[in-house]
Amino acid sequence: MAIEPTETPEVTSRTPTGGFNTAEGTIHVSKPFRSRASKRWRALVTFTPRISHFDINNERSGTNEFRGFFTLFWISVFLFMVRTFVATYESSGSPLNFRFAALLSKDAITLAISDAVLVCSTAICVPFAKAVSKGWIRGWSVIILQHTIQTAILFTAILWTLNREWPWVQSGFFSLHALVMIMKMHSYLSVNTYMQSNTDQSQTLLDQLRHETERVGGWEAAMEDAKSQKSPSASAIGSSEIGASPMDTPPVPVGAQGSYMDAGAASELRKRLLVATAETTKRETLSDPEPDTKKLDVPSPMEPRPLVNHPDATISELASEYSDLQGELRSPGPLYIVWPNNITFKNFVVYMLIPTLVYELEYPRTERIRPLYVFEKTTATFGTFALLYSITETFIMSRLPTPDDSFLRSLLELSLPFMICYLLVFYIIFECICNGFAELSYFSDRQFYEDWWNSTSWDEFSRKWNKPVHQFLLRHVYASSLSNYGISRWSAMFLTFLLSACVHELVMVVVTHKFRMYLFLLQLIQIPLIAMSRTPFIKGNKLLGNLVFWLGLYAGFPLLCVAYVAY
Repeated sequence: MAIEPTETPEVTSRTPTGGFNTAEGTIHVSKPFRSRASKRWRALVTFTPRISHFDINNERSGTNEFRGFFTLFWISVFLFMVRTFVATYESSGSPLNFRFAALLSKDAITLAISDAVLVCSTAICVPFAKAVSKGWIRGWSVIILQHTIQTAILFTAILWTLNREWPWVQSGFFSLHALVMIMKMHSYLSVNTYMQSNTDQSQTLLDQLRHETERVGGWEAAMEDAKSQKSPSASAIGSSEIGASPMDTPPVPVGAQGSYMDAGAASELRKRLLVATAETTKRETLSDPEPDTKKLDVPSPMEPRPLVNHPDATISELASEYSDLQGELRSPGPLYIVWPNNITFKNFVVYMLIPTLVYELEYPRTERIRPLYVFEKTTATFGTFALLYSITETFIMSRLPTPDDSFLRSLLELSLPFMICYLLVFYIIFECICNGFAELSYFSDRQFYEDWWNSTSWDEFSRKWNKPVHQFLLRHVYASSLSNYGISRWSAMFLTFLLSACVHELVMVVVTHKFRMYLFLLQLIQIPLIAMSRTPFIKGNKLLGNLVFWLGLYAGFPLLCVAYVAY
């Protein structure tokens, strides 16, 4: 969501950290600050989405002019299934033959125990991260051990799945859940390893800073010189909006979407938001509330942050770099968790419950669990699954293709059932299950998907339909490839798609017990399609792009089914 200075969203309340709750999410407007790269004063405006599109509590979706089609979809699917049950009962004496139920219930107890063991095995991350924080494991040994542990758990899960000879339902669930656990482990270990690296760099910078201050009479003299230096730009903007230093910016929730504004524009936006809350200027100032100092560590006498104002360029730059690194070792609030205090079993269990694949020191949280909301999502899960079961049983299981069947006829018969199943599975996972776990874990950022149905290209679809996986790939594959290996953006994108294609094909191998590479090739074909979608003709015609996207999605699922089942 892009916030313009002229926009005045409808504000419902304020947050403890000084944000503005709106119907669409929470907005934070920071104090003006200057970065090392630019001397111009600016402010950070962040937006944290809270409610998913199809949540009945989403006021924006509830007032959308197309909301009736959502209701129409569910009524139509329900009536279609009732009609199917009646027709099946009249012909066979039973609404369903329950062949699919036999597959679902096969070896169910063993599957539950295996999944519990899989989840518990991820707890090895905590002592591993503790060893990294203590400096017992360093350098390449951390990376080698981390990937060895992850690979061992993943392939143990795959070999166990193949050994049990589970049907495709159990095999698909267990292999996908194993991949989710591996991604969570990777993010947890990678972030904590990065924090350890930051700590080492911070200590090196602090030693250099102490050495440099000896040139100007020692640490105390340098601090006095820095305190006597005040930026003339600060008073030009307004002392009511400027903190003690350019680094003194207010906390904002993790995972928020952010954009930068000129200090004047940000001040105007904040004024409008304050007016929208019906608060008078006598009760509110233009400055954000200061963090609760009771929750912060007491700064030591050697805290070098004031040295960013030192007249010596070398000392000022070292102090700025040190402050930047130290800022990454502390969460943005409201708890202000400082690394490595986060490395506990309790913190890890909470992270495992939160429906995200990217680890952070702290997440935006809600204040309470709403029992009725959990009941709603639980009921929606089982009700939607009943529809999914019926469609799978009636229109897919009974029409699985054979090599003797017509290829085109099979595609035609399976395209609509697969599309409906895809929509129902998407709704169950991202709207019901993710929101349910988010409510139980007090997780407030509910943007698990965006409007992928309006996609005009495959890269837009990959960004929007599965936000947790997209954020994981963006941070731990794409961005890591750019920063660690110095490759181009296209190379990083290709590497990301290659890894995604390999993982998708691995799941299909486990589920079908066939090595065909069909899904792998379809995944890689998206790369030239993405390049084609960026041409001026297609990019400028959104209707054509959306039409091509839906046709491709419609054809993709039955094509894969026919390919893997019949050939």
